[in-house]
Amino acid sequence: MLHLIKRHPWPVTAHFDWSLALVFAIPQQVAWQLMPPGLEPDLWGEWGFVAAAFVQTRRLRPAWAPCWMAQDFFLAGYRVFARTRLPDGRSVRGLRILGSDTDSLGMTVLGSLFTHYDYRKACVRVRHEGHALALKVSYRGRDSVDIEADLKAAAAPPEGSPFPDLRTARRFAGPMPFTFSHEQETDSIVVVEGARQHWEPRPVSVVVRRLDFFARPPFACGGLPVLANAFWVQDVAYSWKKGVLMPAHLNHLAPA
Repeated sequence: MLHLIKRHPWPVTAHFDWSLALVFAIPQQVAWQLMPPGLEPDLWGEWGFVAAAFVQTRRLRPAWAPCWMAQDFFLAGYRVFARTRLPDGRSVRGLRILGSDTDSLGMTVLGSLFTHYDYRKACVRVRHEGHALALKVSYRGRDSVDIEADLKAAAAPPEGSPFPDLRTARRFAGPMPFTFSHEQETDSIVVVEGARQHWEPRPVSVVVRRLDFFARPPFACGGLPVLANAFWVQDVAYSWKKGVLMPAHLNHLAPA
């Protein structure tokens, strides 16, 4: 019965002090392996995409809750770009949740209780000085993320990116209008619609020394996937509607 409350049961508001989103290109065959029933990969050419987003979050709370209930925390979120068709016939883009790390025990407990976002408690070290950002995330005493970013505006996508220009890269800058998670107990998709204000992503340059999320299946291939883009935003107001349940069997999607 626990799954009945893990459906993002209330509208939620928050403020992002800053967000660094890295998007990695993966073969579409691998992207299909990350899709539960009812979702398909959001592709560009032969590529699917996985986002690793690092967000300093403040004042996250249910929209009805008083301010003293708000949570301030750091989030490392891992999402795959996906599409689905809603019951009203709209084809929409979004992100399917793959995992979440946070430095907050409260968010670890409450986030895991009321969502399918798979929160883990982690240790986070951030150094932000001028245009330089250094970020490390440790889990169970071992570094799992080690990234440095030059926050001055980049002139082009990262070297080797499948995107030909920044305009194309911004289509996969994240976050997307919708977030999806799969409820196995009822074979349903929980659809959460989000809205944002002051979203002005700036392309930046990053050095990724470690990102252990990609050491697990189906990614494990001896190294990181291709970095397709990296964007930085600051001072963003964000909100999410209450989750809506959609039967997965509405969409019979499969790789071509």
